[in-house]
Amino acid sequence: MYQLKKVFLLHIICFIAVFVSAQDIHFSQFFEAPLLRNPSLAGIFTGDVRVQAVYRDQWNSVTTAYKTASLNGEYKLPVGKSDDFLTVGLQMLYDRAGTVSWVSAHLLPALNYHKSLGTDKNRYLSLGFMGGPVQRRLDVTKMTTNSQYDGMGLGENFPSPKYTYFDGSVGMSFNTQLNENIDNNMFVGVAYHHFTNPKNSFYRNSNIVLDPKWVSSAGVKFSVTPSSYITLQGDYSMQGNFKEVVAGALYGIKLNEEIENPLYTLHGGAFLRLNDAFIPVIKVDYRPFSFALSYDINISKLKTSSYGRGGFELSVSYVGFSNRDNSSLNNIRCPRF
Repeated sequence: MYQLKKVFLLHIICFIAVFVSAQDIHFSQFFEAPLLRNPSLAGIFTGDVRVQAVYRDQWNSVTTAYKTASLNGEYKLPVGKSDDFLTVGLQMLYDRAGTVSWVSAHLLPALNYHKSLGTDKNRYLSLGFMGGPVQRRLDVTKMTTNSQYDGMGLGENFPSPKYTYFDGSVGMSFNTQLNENIDNNMFVGVAYHHFTNPKNSFYRNSNIVLDPKWVSSAGVKFSVTPSSYITLQGDYSMQGNFKEVVAGALYGIKLNEEIENPLYTLHGGAFLRLNDAFIPVIKVDYRPFSFALSYDINISKLKTSSYGRGGFELSVSYVGFSNRDNSSLNNIRCPRF
């Protein structure tokens, strides 16, 4: 019984530690959730409308699976008769973790302004904001603590098993065409998340706040042959004492004869989250949709317990053009990547 009590005590200590120093939710397919990287990346795509969904299932081999889902939508529209654009967007996020069903739900509207910096080629500076309510909750009926084995009930006195706060992010990015080929592009950006310093405690402890996070992002897309290209992307994140580097590449090949506007494109490649996971990715574009599947191969110190198994992710994207007369379909210059 003593050993059993120690196990349950350890569980609750780890449980509380998660609340105190929890880091942000992230995806291995970070490139399919651009608003979570940087709100100024909203609207940087070839099209007027983009909708993206990502689902992640993690740590089935170690504990109750962590399930995370993201859904974001963006609508890009021109500003007057200039080459400037405005993007409005919405980021929704749902995460359920562990045996106590710790749930985080985010509803974050976004706004991004793209300022044209040149008339000779695509070159844009973008400033974006995103913010909205976040709710965290848990199921106390699923908690098991040491106190219960001493006949003292749960032993944890939460004012409420849920709380809500307002979160906010701001970011800036620069994207440009690399040469005469309008499909060869690059971008760099930096974002500052949680500038509202939201309180992050079920105990209503005002001293426990969600650490601000800096995210630096970059991407390059360039042609290899008339029917193939390489896309490189990476992020560097800092939040409190936590740092994360994830980067990699996808090789895309157009599968039909219409190279300028291919119906099918097949991508394959891999990403590395430093000291954590190797992530092979396969992606298929079937215009106007894209489907991607990835799997985390755990390479961290946890690999002994996880047997190298991390989590899989599935994403679906839609990118299209509107029917308006001044759609970006007909614009030589517009934010794109």
